[in-house]
Amino acid sequence: MASLSVEELSCPMCCEIFKNPVFLSCSHSFCKECLQQFWRTKKTQECPVCRRRSSKTELPFNLVLRNLCESFLKKRNEVRSSEYEEICSLHRGKLKLFCLEDKQPACLVCMNSQKHVNHTFRPIDEVIPSYKEELKTALESLQDKLKRKERMKGEFEKTVEHIKSQAEHTERQIKQQFEKLHQFLRDEEEATITALREEEEQKKQMMKEKLEEMNRHISALSHTIKDMEEMMKASDVCFLKEFPVSMERVQISSQPDPQTPSGALIHVPRYLGNLPFRVWKKMQDIVQNTPVILDPNTAHRYLLLSDDLTSVRRSGHQPVPDNPERFEDRYPCVLGSEGFNSGTHCWDVEVKESQRWSLGVTTASNQRKGCGFYITGVWCVWYNLLGRSPGSGSGFRVKQQLDRVRVNLDYDGGTVSFSDPVTNTHLHTFTTSFTHTLFPFFCCSSSLRILSINSQ
Repeated sequence: MASLSVEELSCPMCCEIFKNPVFLSCSHSFCKECLQQFWRTKKTQECPVCRRRSSKTELPFNLVLRNLCESFLKKRNEVRSSEYEEICSLHRGKLKLFCLEDKQPACLVCMNSQKHVNHTFRPIDEVIPSYKEELKTALESLQDKLKRKERMKGEFEKTVEHIKSQAEHTERQIKQQFEKLHQFLRDEEEATITALREEEEQKKQMMKEKLEEMNRHISALSHTIKDMEEMMKASDVCFLKEFPVSMERVQISSQPDPQTPSGALIHVPRYLGNLPFRVWKKMQDIVQNTPVILDPNTAHRYLLLSDDLTSVRRSGHQPVPDNPERFEDRYPCVLGSEGFNSGTHCWDVEVKESQRWSLGVTTASNQRKGCGFYITGVWCVWYNLLGRSPGSGSGFRVKQQLDRVRVNLDYDGGTVSFSDPVTNTHLHTFTTSFTHTLFPFFCCSSSLRILSINSQ
C-alpha cells in the first residue's frame, strides 16, 4: 500500500478516495454512485475515461481496490489522530478537563491560569456523552434533510420527464389543429377554383354559340354578295327579272349585327372580393370558441383532461408531478387557465354525466393541498345524489340533477350568479366585494364539459 498514492486511490470522476468501487470491462474503476450518475446524465452506458460501451447492468465490485482504500483511510485517520495528541500545547500537560465557557479541552494548569478565571470545568469523560448526543441529533437532522433532498431530486427528475412529455404531446396537438385549418383552407381554395372553372366553361360555351351564329351570318352574307356580283354581270333582261328577289335578300342580310351579350365576362369580384374575410367568416362555423380553457397543471392526478382542454373526467392515477399549482388529496378539482380581476364573464358547463359535482370560482391563493379548499375563497354551487356536501362552507346546494349550469361573474359588481340555461331558471347569486384574482374551478365524480359559445 505504501507504493500507492492518493491519486491512484481516487475516483477519476469525483477525485475522492473510492467509495464502493466498481470496474468495467475496460479495467477502469469508479465509485459506483459516480458511474451510475454519469450514465443517467449521458443516457448511455460508456466508460467516462475511454468511452468504451458497457453492456453490463450489474456492475462487479473491485474488492481489491476497496480493501486498499479502506486500509489507506484507516491509516490516514490514525495519523491524524496522532496529530491531535491529548497534550496541552501551552503547558504540555494531559488534556483531562473541558472548559464549558471556551468549549475547549484543558489541562490542570489551564484551569488555574488567568485565561480561565471564573470558568467552569468538567472532566472530559463527563461532557463527551452530551456532546455526542447533540452531534448525533444534528447528524440525524442532516440525514433526514439529505433524504428529503434525494426525494425532491427524484421529483425534479420526474418533472423534467413530464415537461418533455408535455411538450411532445402539445406539439402533436398543435400540428393536428393546424392541419385541420390547412385542410379547410385547401378545401376552400379548391371549391373557389372549381366555381371559377365552372363559370369559365359556362361563359365560353355561351360565346361559342354566339360565335357559331356569327359564322352562319358571315357565310350567308358572303353567298349573297357573291350572287349580287354575278347579277351585276348579267344581261339587262335577266338583271331586271332577278332584281326584286335580290333586293329582298339584301334586306334580309341587313338585319342588326349580333352583339356581345351582357355578363359574358368572368365575375371576378365574386371570387376575389374580400376573399380572406369571407373565408375567415366561414371558418368561424367550424372553429369552436370556448370561454374557459382548463389548466392541466392544476388538475388532480385522478382527473384526465381532453386534448382540447374543454372537458374533464375521473380516471385512474395519472403520472404527473406534485407541483405547487396542482390539487392533491381530497378534492378532484381543476382550475381554468385564465384568471379574472375585472369585467363580466360567462360560461356554460354540461354536468348531466356526473352524479356529484361542484363548480364556480375561487381565489388564486386558495389552498389546493389537504382538506381546506372549500373553507374560504370559494363561491360555488354543488350537487350530490346522496346529499353530502363537498366540504365545510362549500356553497349553495342544487337539489335536482341538471343538464347544464351557467356561471355569470360580474367582478366589478361583486356578484357570481348561477342558473339553469335549459329552463332559464335562476339557482343562486353570491354578492361580495372581490379583491383577488378569481379562477373558474370544476370538481366532479364522473365528467364535466365546458360548452363552446356556438353551443350556448
